[in-house]
Amino acid sequence: MAWRSSGSSNQSLIDNLEKNGLIETKRVKGAMLQVDRAHYAPGNPYDDRPQPIGHKATISAPHMHANACESLLDYLQPGAKVLDIGSGSGYLTAVLANLVGPTGKVVGIDHIQPLVDMANTNMAKSEEGRKMLESGQVKFVTGDGRKGWKEDAPYDAIHVGAAAAEHHKELTEQLKAPGRLFVPVSDGWSQHIYVINKKEDGSIDQNRLYGVQYVPLTDAPE
Repeated sequence: MAWRSSGSSNQSLIDNLEKNGLIETKRVKGAMLQVDRAHYAPGNPYDDRPQPIGHKATISAPHMHANACESLLDYLQPGAKVLDIGSGSGYLTAVLANLVGPTGKVVGIDHIQPLVDMANTNMAKSEEGRKMLESGQVKFVTGDGRKGWKEDAPYDAIHVGAAAAEHHKELTEQLKAPGRLFVPVSDGWSQHIYVINKKEDGSIDQNRLYGVQYVPLTDAPE
């Protein structure tokens, strides 16, 4: 139903995602309503489809952002700490920040400096976004997302917005116990979303959800 979820405004887009069962909870709907996608997508921001944002990167379709939030929701409680790998335009980072609230923290990491600059600029377009940046509730950093971001670890939840070649051990090591990782992984010629849970005893289980097509998760330029 994703192809039927596009809207003419942020409100209608979110309403359609909910109507089509792609947003399942009031918390995710409220968090997405607070972030105007027009501040982050360069054109047709309320279409439910991925869009290029430059530097061979894309902003994912809104239904994928909704699904990521729903999948991680149990670990996005107020005060939680989250790592958003491949943060790109900064849109999902802002949504995640709304979910964890002012006592939480979200770190967005990207290996392309102009995208990190873009994310900061995009978030600063709204008063709420400026407050998040100034308070440290959100910060954007440049680095190799495959290695996570140890400076602020451990995290309650980690979201990966680009396809990993493998399950990177460094990411699960940076999860709290319990914690959850949402990551697209290349399986041969295809890609699938995996939800990886780190249990209280430190053991790991993983669930393959569905097939996707993401740009690859790559390293930082020299």
